Amino acid sequence: MITPLQTALTARGYTELTPVQQAVTDPDLMGADLLVSAQTGSGKTVGFGLAQGSTLLGDEPLFQVADAHLALVIAPTRELALQVRRAFDWLFPDAGTVTASAVRGMDARTERRAIETGAHVIVATPGRLRDHIARGVVHLSDLRAVVPAEAGELRGTAIPGKGAD
Repeated sequence: MITPLQTALTARGYTELTPVQQAVTDPDLMGADLLVSAQTGSGKTVGFGLAQGSTLLGDEPLFQVADAHLALVIAPTRELALQVRRAFDWLFPDAGTVTASAVRGMDARTERRAIETGAHVIVATPGRLRDHIARGVVHLSDLRAVVPAEAGELRGTAIPGKGAD
């Protein structure tokens, strides 16, 4: 496991990973697309971050200045999006990640500044994500990882140029 992530887990009191976290960090699955289904409280959110660690960082110990968005987490609700952002914020700080959220009910101008200043990871709800894509704030071309959190709840959401599911 990447040292900054291990440090963050230790600081949070993790002595061992949950079964879902162990599964998504299996070295044989590195770089693979994963479909994860587990109960609430199983550690999926932290698992998202752990699974993306090597994909986002590559061989680097720290993130470089964000000149492109590297990961996108799409959550069906503002509450879940903010929960995921909090998890990424405590999991990746020693790696130098910059995380931004894009959710309804928050000031879109503040989000825009945060995203444009340089965000490695964007955690968004579908509607606000669509707004930021349409305005040219969020760019999808350099993404290394996309996580549709609670994907079953995201049905019927269209992203410009991608069509509806």
